[in-house]
Amino acid sequence: MIGKLSGVVDWKGDGVVILDVRGVGYEVTVSDRTLAGLPPPGQAAALYTDLVVREDLLQLIGFPTLLDRESYRLLTTVQGVGAKAALAMLGTLGAEGVARAIALGDARALQSAPGVGPKLAQRVVLELKSKAPVLMAQGGRMSATASADDVVIEPTPAPAARKAKAAPPPDPVALASADALSALANLGYSHGDAAGAVAQAAGEGAADTASLIRAALKLLQPRG
Repeated sequence: MIGKLSGVVDWKGDGVVILDVRGVGYEVTVSDRTLAGLPPPGQAAALYTDLVVREDLLQLIGFPTLLDRESYRLLTTVQGVGAKAALAMLGTLGAEGVARAIALGDARALQSAPGVGPKLAQRVVLELKSKAPVLMAQGGRMSATASADDVVIEPTPAPAARKAKAAPPPDPVALASADALSALANLGYSHGDAAGAVAQAAGEGAADTASLIRAALKLLQPRG
């Protein structure tokens, strides 16, 4: 499986980029948003990738961040959502926008993507409503843009330490609240607004990460 490509942009076309990796040109399908964010030909670039394998097709799909790639993979678990529809939604709304729309049950926002009709948008919302908030909570750890000169260094194992007393088990509601707060911060809400909404949601009975995020987003929506 090819998970990431780092090289030089050789050519940019309509929804496609050719990335030259040490003399080998990889044709990668990308969303309009991803294409617009890539540098011009001749400059270094990197993309996280997903490989689509069918009897008549081998297709590399490219993404600027791991969050985009995991959002794409989540979308394509829905029946009827192929690479084209998933890329259209991500290209129109971005990974954060897609997750927010699903968490809020906003099928109309998903319909703004080219080729996504009301039935498909509603199916995406219904099938992923419990999964999207969890991905949102991980957004901070996966939102870094792929770099052409990334170097992965394995951590050196720490020396064995003396056995310490077992720590008390963490409070599951506190952990869920922390994840929900992180997700809302990734969406651009201030810490104060996000913390207040999460606390209110928890006080009203929401306990897991997904339900806390959905309830907090509803509280944070502007009221007119």
